Amino acid sequence: VQLQASGGGLVQVGGSLRLSCAASGNIFQINNMAWYRQAPGRLREWVAGVSSGGGTNYMGSVKGRFTISGDNARNTVYLQMNNLQAEDTAVYYCYILARVIAPNGFPTDSREYWGQGTLVTVSS
Repeated sequence: VQLQASGGGLVQVGGSLRLSCAASGNIFQINNMAWYRQAPGRLREWVAGVSSGGGTNYMGSVKGRFTISGDNARNTVYLQMNNLQAEDTAVYYCYILARVIAPNGFPTDSREYWGQGTLVTVSS
């Protein structure tokens, strides 16, 4: 399984960006999709998640500004980020918890997969 993230870039405070992450490979079922971020000198932190049923959750500092959504048909997760602040500057990583088709043709248990990260820089 490969996750390809895109959409990062440089934006001014108050601006917007939309991140996308497409998963490819022998995917049987995606149970959960999420975005994490890691700012310089800090640990990676969870930002937002969306379940296969469409339920969403957000870390406190992004509530009301970020929106996560998933497209199960396209195995893609999005993160719409509005009113960006300097403290949102980080490398953003997409994550999925998924079952894949093993070489024997049967689905595996749920496993974690990570994208390569996309840099978001918010300038003041």
